[in-house]
Amino acid sequence: MSKPLILVTNDDGITAPGLRHLIRYMKEIGDVVVVAPDSPQSGMGHAITLDNTLYSKKVVIDQKDGAPEEYSCSGTPADCVKLALQELLPKKPDICVSGINHGSNASINVIYSGTMSAAIEAGIEGVPAIGFSLCDYSWEANFSPAETAIKQITREALRNGMPRGVVLNVNIPKTEAGGIRGVKVCRQARANWKEKFDKRTNPMGKDYYWLTGEFELLDKGEDTDEWALSQGYVAVVPTQFDLTAHHFIQDVNNWILNE
Repeated sequence: MSKPLILVTNDDGITAPGLRHLIRYMKEIGDVVVVAPDSPQSGMGHAITLDNTLYSKKVVIDQKDGAPEEYSCSGTPADCVKLALQELLPKKPDICVSGINHGSNASINVIYSGTMSAAIEAGIEGVPAIGFSLCDYSWEANFSPAETAIKQITREALRNGMPRGVVLNVNIPKTEAGGIRGVKVCRQARANWKEKFDKRTNPMGKDYYWLTGEFELLDKGEDTDEWALSQGYVAVVPTQFDLTAHHFIQDVNNWILNE
């Protein structure tokens, strides 16, 4: 039987260590094609390029035999997936995996995540997709403890399939080898960022700002991604991109009907 075709992408850029680890893991599962941003695109969410030229070129980063076909893209993570599916891949991939992100995309972070937006873009096009993130922002992060879980979850998604409109948001705790306790399927925790802007003045006298903030967990549930991560588990959240608040439709209907 032929191997599955796996599209690999990310938001930290094509040279990011997390991506290089993910490529190596996916090569054990299927045939890999990489389409990733040519520079870091963290926090871009689901932005796409509309008013600028979009460029892509074939690159060689891994010099070893059996290295995958790789393309860098001047656009966002969502652009990378669009371009891959429409122009660069020989056929529709069996799965798209995005990451491994340097930093958490659990709870509210999923809204801002370029990693997850790449996975969501694939999901919109009917491709099963998973976003992987490690809760360590360091460029020298240790990805090795996550290898077994990443390969297991990917293989199960390929074997069992996923419903259209759903992608997986997988976050991995920062831990040493042997420190991961297992995998928990969770819901997204309620959380927020208490943000503020650090106002400064440049040498020319112009004001500029750095966005800062503190993460605020508003959810004490023991079935959430944040709880699972705090306990040393890999957190898997089935995530849908239908943003309709179905439970509130009738209430809004009542407003309209009562006018």
